Amino acid sequence: MGMPNPLRSPDDPRLSRIAGPSALVIFGVTGDLSRKKLMPAVYDLANRGLLPPGFALVGFARRDWADRDFAEIVHDAVRKHARTPFREEIWRQLAQGIRFVQGQFDDPAAYRRLRDTVDALDRERGTMGNHAFYLSIPPRSFPEVARQLSSSGLVDRTSEGQDRPWRRVVIEKPFGHDLGSARALNDALESTFPADAIFRIDHYLGKETVQNILSLRFANTMYEPIWNRNYVDHVQITMAEEIGVGGRAGYYDGVGAARDVIQNHLLQLLALTAMEEPISLSAEHLRAEKEKVLEAVKLPEDLAGAVARGQYAGGWQGGELVSGFLAEEGMHPRSRTETYAAMRLNVNTRRWAGVPFYLRTGKRLGRRVTEIAVVFRKEAGELFGQAETTEQGSNALVIRVQPDEGITIRFGAKVPGTAARVRDVTMDFGYGHAFTEASPEAYERLILDVLLGDAPLFPRQREVELSWRILDPIEAHWAALDEPLEQYAPGSWGPESAARLLARDGRSWRRP
Repeated sequence: MGMPNPLRSPDDPRLSRIAGPSALVIFGVTGDLSRKKLMPAVYDLANRGLLPPGFALVGFARRDWADRDFAEIVHDAVRKHARTPFREEIWRQLAQGIRFVQGQFDDPAAYRRLRDTVDALDRERGTMGNHAFYLSIPPRSFPEVARQLSSSGLVDRTSEGQDRPWRRVVIEKPFGHDLGSARALNDALESTFPADAIFRIDHYLGKETVQNILSLRFANTMYEPIWNRNYVDHVQITMAEEIGVGGRAGYYDGVGAARDVIQNHLLQLLALTAMEEPISLSAEHLRAEKEKVLEAVKLPEDLAGAVARGQYAGGWQGGELVSGFLAEEGMHPRSRTETYAAMRLNVNTRRWAGVPFYLRTGKRLGRRVTEIAVVFRKEAGELFGQAETTEQGSNALVIRVQPDEGITIRFGAKVPGTAARVRDVTMDFGYGHAFTEASPEAYERLILDVLLGDAPLFPRQREVELSWRILDPIEAHWAALDEPLEQYAPGSWGPESAARLLARDGRSWRRP
């Protein structure tokens, strides 16, 4: 059984997904991701009864802390950021398994201390040698940490077996900055861990709404018959942010919107939207269908007419005077890194041939929103005369990933009155209204999947490489342009070149 949990009833069907004996070791445990997401997610899992009683949490960082100091840090992070209510009895049981190891990433002595710590936890807490190493650190440090884990005896490359303890590694994006670096990074990890023990986290894939794409398509009979080129005009996938780069200027310069968001989040959303029905929901079958889609993605021959990029300028946004990208602290004043990127992609399968997929992402845009909009072909009939139907647009099904998770369907309805006027109306499903239970945070689902060894939501190396094969030619095209980037006003929906990208096809971007 897991930790005692007042939040669940004995007949809860999720009881079968309690993690077995295990320890989670977080490298870079003092960073924002760990404090705001990882440690609160561990507590929330414990509070929901999904962790074993002897679960252990080990922090590894440069700070010189005692176990007691680290436990206090975890306590404060949980109090501030946890999704579920704080319960003293849950905290006491979790705190018994909290340890801290101080050291540098390249210090062999620190890894010997870490090995002694997890060995002691195996004896004291019954973690049975099952250890997950979460690398919440810059990707440049991955190879060194992997090498040290191997040479210290904390990990060997033997694949998991029924009678063997498991060792797994978790890494965050970016998975390289192009195809070559992605392969080099994977080679460094696979020198220590077998391929099936490497978990690449894309936190978007842990969101309930993203997972609901599969339910919407394959658990209902209404949508799948029209989910194809015969009925769909085009698909728009958007991730917009209101904020600028802020304190991330040093990281963001040279990375840009396309590498930061499109290569991973948006191409994964495209794959889930366009994939065929998998044989099952297992990791193997889901990944196989996603990879088929990514392999079928083709770039238009005229890249100049199929991509757009820009940088946000300074100005007023929401009653606040904000700096332009080039004026952000730490930014190179002549940086050619984009804060907005958009592109048109084609999926050359029987289902989607001729249907463009438009992807866009940007900072300092009109509002924070991530959505997938499936826009259907317009009705060709003449029953309602053109003059009477000018208020109606295209039917659309919109999957809202954040912040207001749900699904909206837009369709035409008659306006009350004697005239035959048709106007757009919407039907709306919201998770917060339809279900009494709050959706778990993405990291709760993903950390539990790591501990269970269940990886359907984690992209494998093949998906990563296919994504870079799509993006690398676009990045090369942009790198060859010797011109300053187009500026766009903060609070707008991007540069004019993005509007022209769709206007060439007789379409326009949605205003979420």
